[in-house]
Amino acid sequence: MRKSRSLAFLAYLLSILGWFYVLLFHKKDKFAVYHAKQSVMLTIFAVATPMVWALISWILAWIPLVGSVVAATLFSLVIAAYILLGAAWIVGMVYALQAKRELVPVVGGWAERFFIGSEVV
Repeated sequence: MRKSRSLAFLAYLLSILGWFYVLLFHKKDKFAVYHAKQSVMLTIFAVATPMVWALISWILAWIPLVGSVVAATLFSLVIAAYILLGAAWIVGMVYALQAKRELVPVVGGWAERFFIGSEVV
């Protein structure tokens, strides 16, 4: 179990490289793969958040006078999302080290739905 905990922690600690390593070379370790998939969803959310903000800002920029101000103000939501992601990332690492198989806050439920049909989640 100690190796599984280390691999699960590695999936969070090294982000893309960590979960890629676990999913590619340790597919049979169900605990580590569970946490690697949670880490995948954290990474997807971290990449998608500023992209969604950029798209909304671009659309709002076409509104004279007010659009740019609103778009700049919405950036505070991106910062709030990253604070939540940081907290979820730390919680995921703690769960991995404590050998708990629990969903990380914010995106854990999405990871479960995203990987539905998978043998682990």
